[in-house]
Amino acid sequence: MKDLVDILDGNTFMLSDSRGDVDPSPDYPSGLFAWDTRFLSKWVLTVDGERLHALSVDDLQYFECRFFLVPGEPTHYVDAKTSVIRHRSLSGAFEEQLTVLNHRDEPVELTLRVEVDCDFADIFDAREARSLPGRARRFVEPGRLRLRRDRERHVSETVVSTSEPAEIDEHGITFRIELGPHGAWSTTLQAVGVILGAGGRDVRENLRGYEQTRPEKRRELREWLAQAPKLTCDCEPLADVYRQSLVDLAALQYTGLTSQVRLTATGLPWFMTIFGRHSLITGFQALPFKPQLARSALWVLGLLQGGRIDDFRDEEPGKILHEIRYGEPGGFEDSPYTTYYGTADCTSLFVILLDEYERWTGDVETVRQLEFEARQAIAWIDSYGNLMDDGYVWYERRSPGGLENQGWKDSWNAISYADGRLPGTPRATCELQGYAYDAKIRAARLARRFWNDPAYADRLEREAAQLRTRFNRDFWIAERGYYALALDAEGGQVDALASNMGHLLWSGIVDESRAGQVVDHLFSRPLFSGWGVRTLADDQARYNPIGYHTGAIWPWDNSIIALGLRRYGFVEESARLAMGLLEASRYFGARMPEAFAGYDRRLTRYPVQYPRACGPHASSAGTPLALLRTMLGLRPHEDHLTIDPAIPEDLGRVELIDILGRWGRTDAFGRGRVHIEPDERWPGRGPVARDGRGGDR
Repeated sequence: MKDLVDILDGNTFMLSDSRGDVDPSPDYPSGLFAWDTRFLSKWVLTVDGERLHALSVDDLQYFECRFFLVPGEPTHYVDAKTSVIRHRSLSGAFEEQLTVLNHRDEPVELTLRVEVDCDFADIFDAREARSLPGRARRFVEPGRLRLRRDRERHVSETVVSTSEPAEIDEHGITFRIELGPHGAWSTTLQAVGVILGAGGRDVRENLRGYEQTRPEKRRELREWLAQAPKLTCDCEPLADVYRQSLVDLAALQYTGLTSQVRLTATGLPWFMTIFGRHSLITGFQALPFKPQLARSALWVLGLLQGGRIDDFRDEEPGKILHEIRYGEPGGFEDSPYTTYYGTADCTSLFVILLDEYERWTGDVETVRQLEFEARQAIAWIDSYGNLMDDGYVWYERRSPGGLENQGWKDSWNAISYADGRLPGTPRATCELQGYAYDAKIRAARLARRFWNDPAYADRLEREAAQLRTRFNRDFWIAERGYYALALDAEGGQVDALASNMGHLLWSGIVDESRAGQVVDHLFSRPLFSGWGVRTLADDQARYNPIGYHTGAIWPWDNSIIALGLRRYGFVEESARLAMGLLEASRYFGARMPEAFAGYDRRLTRYPVQYPRACGPHASSAGTPLALLRTMLGLRPHEDHLTIDPAIPEDLGRVELIDILGRWGRTDAFGRGRVHIEPDERWPGRGPVARDGRGGDR
């Protein structure tokens, strides 16, 4: 994915090669995508029949970039007589301004050609190069080319137009231009993709409050950054990754089911849609920085909460959804993912975020308005989630096209025994129990303080205490000193050593007498790579350093672990984990990727990219925010903010100004005083570079 150039605007994005071309390839799904549909599958520029080559690419902003190009092979660069600038942007539509420059001292005639095609493939069909049923048609009209595909009543259409006169045919647009000595010529191409419903109207017009406007992206980004707390610090990489995280979160904002609420897409390119888990986790991570992300996630996911039994979509009353897909396969029920509920963690996370949101913002009205949804979520935990009637949260798919695993590690091989065997279903992973425990504790607080139901609160606290006792009995593997990854259908322990138990510290379900052993395992050589905690320890049978959930390192997973370490008082370990992730960010252009490979730091001395990792990715962008929250010890308490810094000494001074919350605005300051003992396992580890530059640049 790193060879591609991308621009994005919410859930619309354009992926091309370094020349700006989109050429069908089985290696990567380039093109113009929106709403999970590819609206341009070919976009190739030639000059006098020759492809162009890149001199450089300028990533101006996440929504625009420029390509500086010359015709011919690289050996011709020295004496190029013509150059081309492609300046493209996304802001409600895809636009590309073509500028051709003549460097001769005499006139020249040139033929420019843009080859255009569209397959209207779903994002995953595009990745696997699968063809879709339906009828494709092309229409040449005055000043534009219209490409259309019909499948019954589902109609997808792309309209390509130009600002300058051109010869348009079914396969592209041709310009025949004359340039004077050292002259210039330009045109603006526009491509607009729509999905048409009844009466030939854009289906987005059915969205409540929809307006077909083109926002001023630069102004929006300036305002977004200005409204966030200002970071000043001694550590350049920390300043860089903070700003990049805010920019990435801005880039992923889009208008979804209603234009009155902006949602956060999960990740480019595969997950440019709402995912319940990542919307909730990102909202939690960003509360001190962008509390509106949490509020939007709560309202939209509450609106979409399950209300019936639907086996095809794994839906149940009270359940919070896993994901929404807008592409054609869902609409024709080729897959269940139009609105899919196959996840067992989001329902508890919804309640957790609702309580945490109120603690930070004091928004009592939202807590009261979402009381029904929160109670329904708790009811789901106690009924449909309690498949085996033993008080634990289990999962088992009912949809033939659904997910085999329905915790956060949802790939098919993510849950295994240490020897590599896969347990049968249903399964009860350990972190689900921690989330359920935390959700009940938090719902009890809301019931007592805002819902005027102390009896309900008492019941929830009693059930949470019983769950904690039962969990520490049934999941603890005494001879190994850690918690089982899961229970199998017979109640046996699935004994793989994995990162999931780090989430137990975050939830507070871990017995204090066992926390030290859990932490020792998290930082043992099998689990800790030197950059972060692997999803699966390297001495387990299914370990693979580039296995999605079987050895790769996920930044957001580690951010949750860091929060749990601070909760249990493991200050140095929390600082060590934060340092490893911040050091890794330097090798990814200050952007936290969705995941990176779990190779040992001694082996590579730098973090290795994960194939097909999303970037930007919402909860990875939220990770530096969560790490700042952890290092500064930010914790809301009634109407003030508690600040308890535990900053690694390598980072120096860290100051976060104008943290917005129920207290108004306040500042947090800390100086690096936590000493991290050297570890002989990674002799090449050095301090993060510092240069005194602030994050408010």
